[in-house]
Amino acid sequence: MSSRLRKSLSAVLAILAVLALGACGDSHTRVTAGTYAGESGANAPYLDVGPLTYEVQLSRELNPSNTEDGAYLQGLSPAERVLGPGQEWFAVFVQVYNNTSQELPSASELTISDTQGNTYTPLVPGQANPFAYRAGMVPAKGQLPALETIANAGPTQGALLLYKIQTVSLDNRPLELRIADPTHTSQTASAELDV
Repeated sequence: MSSRLRKSLSAVLAILAVLALGACGDSHTRVTAGTYAGESGANAPYLDVGPLTYEVQLSRELNPSNTEDGAYLQGLSPAERVLGPGQEWFAVFVQVYNNTSQELPSASELTISDTQGNTYTPLVPGQANPFAYRAGMVPAKGQLPALETIANAGPTQGALLLYKIQTVSLDNRPLELRIADPTHTSQTASAELDV
């Protein structure tokens, strides 16, 4: 290949890369469904739920014997810690963004379900758990977990949604996270979870 042709090809590829990157960023299209794909939120959808935006950072099974995973189970009562036959821990880590100029409530209804219709609601650990997602007010131009928190600085960089699920649900994939707008519960968004 001639030097001139290589330079022209390189220039064209550079222009295409700039155009592709320029297409990234804020979109004015509301997204209410998506598929999670990738570790630590790579290619995860930003789900618009009311005026807030939710992003799944990671979803996975938890192993209570693992040091990191054991920390995610802090704040549970002894009764809550008990898994029934055929149950296991499942975690979804999310970030919530408020890009408006007013404080707004975050969702309190975040369920996961499998393809057979089994639906699970999260347990909310006590205050001893610094990773737990707690529905509440998201500051104007702010996010959950807040930037200065352990949850945001941790390996998942997300607030923990903690579920007890039936192991059989892992065979009935994909699992789907459904988030309801706290002010209009009929308005929802959902994302398939990567397990």
